[in-house]
Amino acid sequence: MATTDDTDQKLISLLRSNARLPVVDLARKLGLSRATVQNRMNRLERTGIIINYTINVKAGAELNPVRALVSIAADAKKEARAIELLAGMPEVVSIHHTTGRWDIIAEIRTDTLETFNRVVGEIRFIDGISMTETNLLLDSMEYGTPVLINV
Repeated sequence: MATTDDTDQKLISLLRSNARLPVVDLARKLGLSRATVQNRMNRLERTGIIINYTINVKAGAELNPVRALVSIAADAKKEARAIELLAGMPEVVSIHHTTGRWDIIAEIRTDTLETFNRVVGEIRFIDGISMTETNLLLDSMEYGTPVLINV
């Protein structure tokens, strides 16, 4: 299991706020050499703590403005296959395996309501999915991005 220290946490925090910061700037802010920062980044990527680098787009500027959360009940024996099929759909941007009434929550994003309707229909017909509840997202507010780190 990969571990992180305080320096790794600070590095991750800097990258979370601006993943395009040059390594030289990261090194200066952390008080480390450029090589040390690059080695830490490589280790965090290699161990899977940093999965990718991404961007946040201003609200209203998204290419796929129709967003929804689909709560899904799945048959236990077919749940893994249902998750695999959901993950293969380009409109599904995240999948959460959950406890409680719903087994899976999938976030979907589409460009039009017509496409949204098609995707929801496809999800409902996945073998092993017994029930769904779909909630359109009207707006969202971000209060900070949590980071999952294995320690």
